[in-house]
Amino acid sequence: SDGHVEFYVNENTFKERLKLFFIKNQRSSLRIRVFNFSLKLLTCLLYIIRVMTDNPGQSAGANHGQQNAPSGNNKWELIFWVDRKVPVWAIQVIVAIISFLETMLLMYLSYKGNIWEQIFQVSFLLEMINTVPFIITIFWPSIRNIFIPVFLNCWLAKCALENMINDVHRAIQRTNSAMFNQVLILICTLLCLVFTGTCGIQHLERAGKNLSLFNSFYFCIVTFSTVGFGDVTPRIWPSQLLVVIMICVALVVLPLQFEELIYLWMERQKSGGNYSRHRAQTEKHVVLCVSSLKIDLLMDFLNEFYAHPRLQDYYVVILCPSEMDLQVRRVLQIPLWSQRVIYLQGSVLKDQDLLRAKMDDAEACFILSSRNEVDRMAADHQTILRAWAVKDFAPNCPLYVQILKPENKFHVKFADHVVCEEEFKYAMLALNCVCPATSTLVTLLVHTSRGREGQQSPEQWQRMYGCCSGNEVYHIRVSDSKFFGEYNGKSFTYASFHAHKKYGVCLIGIKREENKSILLNPGPRHIMAATDTCYYINITKEENSAFIFNQEERKGRPAGGLYDGPSQLPVHSIIASMGTVAIDLQNTSPPDPSGGKLVPPTVNGTGGRRPSIAPVQEIADSTSILPCDLLSDQSEDDSVFTDEKGHSPTEYVKGYPPNSPYIGSSPTLCHLLAEKAPFCCLRLDQGCRHNSFEDAKAYGFKNKLIIVSAETAGNGLYNFIVPLRAYYRPRKELNPIVLLLDNPPDNHFLEAICCFPMVYYMAGTIDNLDSLLQCGIIYADNLVVVDKESTMSAEEDYMADAKTIVNVQTMFRLFPSLSIITELTHPSNMRFMQFRAKDCYSLALSRLEKKERDKGSNLAFMFRLPFAAGRVFSISMLDTLLYQSFVKDYMILIARLLLGLDTTPGSGYLCAMKVKEEDLWIGTYGRLFQKLCSSSAEIPIGIYRTESHIFSTSEVKPQGGAVAGMKLLSTSEFSEPSPSVPGVGQRGRLRGHEGQDGRVPRRRAVGAAPGLQPGPRPAHRPAAPQPLPALREGGAVRAGRPGSALTVVSVPAEDLSNLTASDVMNRVNLGYLQDEQNDHQNTLSYVLINPSPDTRLEINDIV
Repeated sequence: SDGHVEFYVNENTFKERLKLFFIKNQRSSLRIRVFNFSLKLLTCLLYIIRVMTDNPGQSAGANHGQQNAPSGNNKWELIFWVDRKVPVWAIQVIVAIISFLETMLLMYLSYKGNIWEQIFQVSFLLEMINTVPFIITIFWPSIRNIFIPVFLNCWLAKCALENMINDVHRAIQRTNSAMFNQVLILICTLLCLVFTGTCGIQHLERAGKNLSLFNSFYFCIVTFSTVGFGDVTPRIWPSQLLVVIMICVALVVLPLQFEELIYLWMERQKSGGNYSRHRAQTEKHVVLCVSSLKIDLLMDFLNEFYAHPRLQDYYVVILCPSEMDLQVRRVLQIPLWSQRVIYLQGSVLKDQDLLRAKMDDAEACFILSSRNEVDRMAADHQTILRAWAVKDFAPNCPLYVQILKPENKFHVKFADHVVCEEEFKYAMLALNCVCPATSTLVTLLVHTSRGREGQQSPEQWQRMYGCCSGNEVYHIRVSDSKFFGEYNGKSFTYASFHAHKKYGVCLIGIKREENKSILLNPGPRHIMAATDTCYYINITKEENSAFIFNQEERKGRPAGGLYDGPSQLPVHSIIASMGTVAIDLQNTSPPDPSGGKLVPPTVNGTGGRRPSIAPVQEIADSTSILPCDLLSDQSEDDSVFTDEKGHSPTEYVKGYPPNSPYIGSSPTLCHLLAEKAPFCCLRLDQGCRHNSFEDAKAYGFKNKLIIVSAETAGNGLYNFIVPLRAYYRPRKELNPIVLLLDNPPDNHFLEAICCFPMVYYMAGTIDNLDSLLQCGIIYADNLVVVDKESTMSAEEDYMADAKTIVNVQTMFRLFPSLSIITELTHPSNMRFMQFRAKDCYSLALSRLEKKERDKGSNLAFMFRLPFAAGRVFSISMLDTLLYQSFVKDYMILIARLLLGLDTTPGSGYLCAMKVKEEDLWIGTYGRLFQKLCSSSAEIPIGIYRTESHIFSTSEVKPQGGAVAGMKLLSTSEFSEPSPSVPGVGQRGRLRGHEGQDGRVPRRRAVGAAPGLQPGPRPAHRPAAPQPLPALREGGAVRAGRPGSALTVVSVPAEDLSNLTASDVMNRVNLGYLQDEQNDHQNTLSYVLINPSPDTRLEINDIV
């Protein structure tokens, strides 16, 4: 028969079984240690009982059969003999036998070959001293009352307690118990010293003054505390000798214990300790996980997180592997933060550290990437592992993840909210080229502000800009809303217009209850339902608004109201609006004369204009709605477009890009080439067998170029191209894109971009003037400078942007009419953009920024001119998008829809259009809102406005609180140059303003009204002479654009076509002295989000 075999994990011997029970097994060994500790405490208690019942006068005689004690002052025999009652003796004997057997068993189990090492251990010797004499008294009754120092068992109890605590921590796997253990050891050492001294002195004084146990305890406390009253003192030399020994031991042992405790306390201060389970279950907290914590990152998070009223009671637990730096430590010591922020040093990859942070009880976990790392891919890998670790440890904890590279996004797809830095960055920079200051618009929307910034400023533009910066996106159900509840059953466009007219709120999106997708401006076909969720822009949410009836509503004046008095608003504006892609609304119904109060002037040659603005229909007429075919463009009859001089016509099609550069990129309908371009044709600076062009001039592009300077062709650069090639961009207005790369791209990237029309690349840098001229800098309207990854980290803080800033300043001086959009690593460095040392106005803005920062504003940098104008951007400004998503879980999706990163069927997009002179009869922003809603079903969301200023470098004393030396040009001063001086820049202010001369391409909305339909792009006012057509075609550096700090001497176009680097430098030197004089003039631009309906429109607004 087959035999049965049993396998054992441990050796199946009797000794191994005992060792497993007494030593190895955590729970059984813990029980034995608790029992041993109890025995030692019992022996100490029995000793105290024996002392309390002791009669020193009978101790010696009872043992020697004598009635009288020996004569003499000191009765030394009382030291060796005591009066021990029989019950006490019996219990002590039983305890001694048990302790002796246990000690011998443990000695046998832990024997490792050296018996003497175990015999001479202090704990073994103490056990023998306190147990063997009691066992001997069983067989020798005459010495039953001999003194045995049982009080020394307190040291054995201390050892047992330490071992017991270690077993407890090992059983519950608590590893961060060093501080607790050290405190326990110190307390036990003190107690043992006091107890030993008390019992020893009391016993030795039996031969002299016969101190009580309490008096002896009192003496020890007074002595060890170094007070020394002297009222109780030992009288005989043995007790005095014991006091000396105890003091020496205390002087040696206690400092060592205190030193270890202080060291552990300092280490704990560095690591941050724990967040207790009780607090985690009774309080709400979020965990912030970062690889390194900088003061800017911390303050951005805290200011944005605690800006929301309902988060005031939340705690922030920071989990960071690095030690807290000095600046962070100082900030966290401020009472405002010290009570709410807990810093823990530890790794997210360790479950023990996640347990310290109580991640499983956290309301949310924010995982931020280290964007200052040179290797951004490695930083993403660390972020991915952190996200996986948190998801594994706390599956139900909401995750908010920041990722750098788009190709890594799909690894953290499981997270509740993900912000990919490069996706947002490139899409925002691209939209800045066609919709100016998109970066500023989005940044202000995702920052929490009350709109109080700049309200004490004497300048009108700062008050308006600061007030409008308080607008944010909010949401509410239609059935719960006073803003939108009355429009239940009405069209979306009707609700948006009337809510803005009545309350001043801008309804931008909607979400059906049964659908998770948010639709931005779904148009009049969407009928509002009571269960819909509305998304709107306003200064505050409806729940915090006070409704005042039977009074004039200042916030939402009627859109047709007249504007009284001269306009105090800036001269130039650009209106960013959100168009609809789902429908086109044609006004076929007869105009309603009551629809508007402003009668337009007669325009010659344009036929009859509508006498008023048509009302917005409650429900769209089905006969007036044309279906929008995404694959066709009704505005352009042919699909053949000649984009290059002397080149065969190129056929464009609409479709989805066939090659996505990374997993997780959203499909977007784009203009594509019918056939992919060969890789050799994508290189701008080298000819191939298909064409011989070697620079931008040879291509003869009809539209102005967009040049992107980047270090490498990362996958995020794909998101720069897609918004500029989206299907809703008119084919004839597509700008050629030139990628100026430090390092040549790989074939994987070229495969992704070869399907897009007019996208080229060349190797070069912006600090090489020859490279800039070859890639067509003189034909460009926009130069986008992307932050270099290799310079993102610097030894000195904030120096990472040094190279970028200086290079951009050079471009600003050489090509003043060029719009340069720059990305910086640190937002605080934007004050160096377009730096002018003698500009008093910039100094005044710097003082204003410091005031706002002192007031606690987290948007203090908003008044810097480059940021307000949308010419500088830092991706760290978008960190607040992730933080704000904790309260508004829809913010990331809305931002992606605005930037074109995601497309939802029936949802709108961001665009810009120009208001011409003949459109000024519309008058106000509210009437424009009505015009767009009734004609093309578009919803304006803000104004981009430019003012022209002249500054003086001399320090002029301010009058009436105005900024020194500032002059606001009136509309009459803002005129075109005389045709007799074509192309010569005279003081710059005669040509218009920044943002004109073709810098912002118009976008014609689908189904735009004839009055707002832009024709060929005018240089400035359509009715004024245009002196620059030859210079534009020849690609000249445009002279004297207002706001530029440089006057470049005008040169014939044919000469400028063949400019070299030395030519540019010579021409700059010729204009250098004039530059010093014209350095005083500037323009400033800013964004007004959702301005009041009575805001006046100005000529050349871009809608």
